Amino acid sequence: MIIGIDASRAARAHHTGTERYSLEIIHHLLALPAATEHRWRLYVDALPGPGLMTMPPGTERAVEICVLPGRRLWTHRHLAAEVTRRRPDVLFVPAHVLPCVLPRRRLPPSVVTVHDLGYHAFPETHTLRQRLLIEAGTRWSVYAAQRVIAVSQATADDLQRHYHTPAERIRVIYEATMAPQSIDAEQVEMVRMRYGLTRPYALFVGTIQPRKNVARLCQAYAWLYRNSPIGWDLVFAGAPGWLSETLYAEAAAPGMGEHVRFLGYVPDDDLPALIKGAHFFAFPSLFEGFGLPVLEAQSYGVPVLTSNNSSLPEVAGDAALLVDPTDVDAIANAMLRLSQDEVLRQQLIEAGYANVRRFSWEKAAQETLAVLVEAAGRQ
Repeated sequence: MIIGIDASRAARAHHTGTERYSLEIIHHLLALPAATEHRWRLYVDALPGPGLMTMPPGTERAVEICVLPGRRLWTHRHLAAEVTRRRPDVLFVPAHVLPCVLPRRRLPPSVVTVHDLGYHAFPETHTLRQRLLIEAGTRWSVYAAQRVIAVSQATADDLQRHYHTPAERIRVIYEATMAPQSIDAEQVEMVRMRYGLTRPYALFVGTIQPRKNVARLCQAYAWLYRNSPIGWDLVFAGAPGWLSETLYAEAAAPGMGEHVRFLGYVPDDDLPALIKGAHFFAFPSLFEGFGLPVLEAQSYGVPVLTSNNSSLPEVAGDAALLVDPTDVDAIANAMLRLSQDEVLRQQLIEAGYANVRRFSWEKAAQETLAVLVEAAGRQ
């Protein structure tokens, strides 16, 4: 069977949520023992770097890298043309949007992963253009695909609520986090020095944009800074996104100076040690389809604060302190508890290690391959 995969996100140099998912699911699909029974075409918009090009042993002959140059409307022009010219037995798109090929029957049997529908829950956290593009792309994709992979039950429920996608066409397949690297105190200290982190810190990881609830997290820290004797900083690791300049200005307004730090995008080589060194992990996002940073923090033995909505309780399990992300006081009180209550911290650390074991990229790859075979009609 010929399996085509849109690998354009996996080939990018900077990895956020969907890029990381794309890269990991492709690597683990190709690492399955059954991978050599199939031929694989990975479609990219430029020659990928070593991350995607590093193939599992024994799969090199089974994998074809298809470079389709072009940026503008790449999915709907270049990828669409390629999959109609050389039709795979099944097409897998790991990030929301199938090529728009009309009529629909010209599209190969397809599987698409939908990560979240947060633009429905919090439309104000997206630009109008973003909402229109995501809405059109997602609506088409869930209509045209034979199977839709949802990365959480919360996302599956949202697909049925907003798009009336039949339950029998949806498969819930969880993401996972990689096995934590072995990081010693010296490595943590080197990364702290590299980023000028001289005090203990609470850490947030994610793109700096409104839906990540950066403003309320800063407001909660500002309240603590004014009213409590705290000895730790608030650190944000993430590339600037929409309205990031406004968020930076809001963070600076309370006069907290160097105690609120924005590090920008932190490369994968530094991120594990940065997480490992955190006093606790603060992730009160307004909406997440999965919430991979929660698992990453738990895997490194860092207590987690996160939101009580969307997929986050499903993913965090009983191993995180849950808060209403719209309640600044609740966020502040939870941060204070995690910074002071050693019994609670230890409980969350131990529960976090156990929670992470529920998730596996190998299992995700096995289940994804089964869905691809099912969609191709080759059970």
